Amino acid sequence: MSGHSKWATIRRKKGAIDAKRGKLFTKLIREIVTAARLGGGDPGANPRLRLAVEKARGANMPKDTLSRAILRGTGGGEDTVFEEVLYEGYGPGGTAVLVEGLTDNRNRTVSEVRNAFTKAGASLGAPGCVAHLFEKKGLLTFERGGLDTDALMEAALDAGAEDVREDADPVTVVTAPAAFESVKAALEGRGFHAASAEVTLEPSTTVPLAEAAAEAMLKLSESLEDLDDIQAVYANFDIPDEVMQRLAS
Repeated sequence: MSGHSKWATIRRKKGAIDAKRGKLFTKLIREIVTAARLGGGDPGANPRLRLAVEKARGANMPKDTLSRAILRGTGGGEDTVFEEVLYEGYGPGGTAVLVEGLTDNRNRTVSEVRNAFTKAGASLGAPGCVAHLFEKKGLLTFERGGLDTDALMEAALDAGAEDVREDADPVTVVTAPAAFESVKAALEGRGFHAASAEVTLEPSTTVPLAEAAAEAMLKLSESLEDLDDIQAVYANFDIPDEVMQRLAS
């Protein structure tokens, strides 16, 4: 699991995301609206929308809020259109950082992102400067408690998963993006229900960070994730578990 994925897992366990539920709902609604606009309002026929709906339900979004978001995306209600944006840059310690967003005002968003980078002693780069260091993957994570890892590995590989990383908690099943839905369904059919499931970006190489740079990198990550227009932040940092736990406390 990449450093950023570890950090996200730690924050989720500590409840840092739930403590900002209003902000999380804003991000989820934008994703639902955009997914419905691009692929239709039926989650059964729209994988991106289906995944967004699952995340919204996992965050306990009220059913009527979810329904209104889908309706907006299919042409009902407000007519705000969110554009997908991608920013690339260099974080503390020479890390590569990718920032995905959904915005109705590009000028506002790039200004806020640039400000976050500058405050962290980091810098935005030109399009394409670090994107080649990341690859899209499907990740399904399973908490280790009570988990039969051998059975999970067998079921995952039989279903077409690329890898099962069992040397950490949580255990992570890795898939190609195209196989994500089928592997997830196959595992659920075998009784394995993921604690989290997403198609994300994984770094091909990582950069080890000492504690000072690690603290600056994690602050940059949190500053970016706190922006309403930002949906996801990816970075290729590698921080020792004991340092990450200490910084999270």
